[in-house]
Amino acid sequence: MPKNKGKGGKNRKRGKNEADDEKRELVFKEDGQEYAQVLRMLGNGRCEAMCIDATKRLCHIRGKMHKKVWIAAGDIILVGLRDYQDDKADVILKYMPDEARLLKAYGELPENIRLNEGIAGGLDDEDDNGIDDYIEFEDEDIDKI
Repeated sequence: MPKNKGKGGKNRKRGKNEADDEKRELVFKEDGQEYAQVLRMLGNGRCEAMCIDATKRLCHIRGKMHKKVWIAAGDIILVGLRDYQDDKADVILKYMPDEARLLKAYGELPENIRLNEGIAGGLDDEDDNGIDDYIEFEDEDIDKI
């Protein structure tokens, strides 16, 4: 059998779980950047995001974040806009949930954006106005079945 000449396997590529993002400084947008909320993940390091300027963009996750920072639908991200393509952008940073709440408190994010849900623009809890989602069956109904 051939001898392994590499430096290690899958576990080495994973690396240590370095939690260096604890209490990092809050990064605000600059010119050429925009806040966005991820609508859905597309695979191949890409996602579809709705930017704060009401434009849906195809976003590319940069290599430094790829396989290290996990992005899911509903996350708040900072994207770098492209000069030559308005419908595409590059993901620069993913905000942690507490950072996203701070951005909303500072007025950087609009009030209508929803932060604490998995899928952006999902169902409201207030929509059903006290109507329960279960059905009650009587004994006669069960006998008919």
